[in-house]
Amino acid sequence: MTLSFECRTESPLPVEQLFDRARSIDLHVDSQRSSGERATAGVTGGLIGNGQEVTWRARHFGVPLTMTSRVTHLDFPRSFTDEQVKGPFKAFRHVHDFEATATGSVMMDRVEFSAPFGAAGRAVERFVLKGYLERLIRDRGKFLAVRQP
Repeated sequence: MTLSFECRTESPLPVEQLFDRARSIDLHVDSQRSSGERATAGVTGGLIGNGQEVTWRARHFGVPLTMTSRVTHLDFPRSFTDEQVKGPFKAFRHVHDFEATATGSVMMDRVEFSAPFGAAGRAVERFVLKGYLERLIRDRGKFLAVRQP
């Protein structure tokens, strides 16, 4: 079964700046310091682009994990999508949509995922992963939305 959620983040930043901050490998690493996440292969710094891949290494729930994602769609500055091509999920898709507003911009994260391991995986999805991933995406959005000095 595939689960999904959405996170909406408002920002005072112009839409183009928020878009680029969301596809910045360096800012992603900064926003995920608590899990020790780092880019180990593919695009390991700067801005990731359409068709490019990044391999992430991190520790979640005390378990070391590796996940390779590819940007499968990019429409600057409106939207981009990344999808797992190798990693711990049965499937993982993250759509990032952006819209200019009168006071800056809005980023809408739409995440769809499913875990492996049949019925046990579905229980973990529903009772552990969904809340954990929502919190991670929400906190990352807040980090990205802040105007840097």
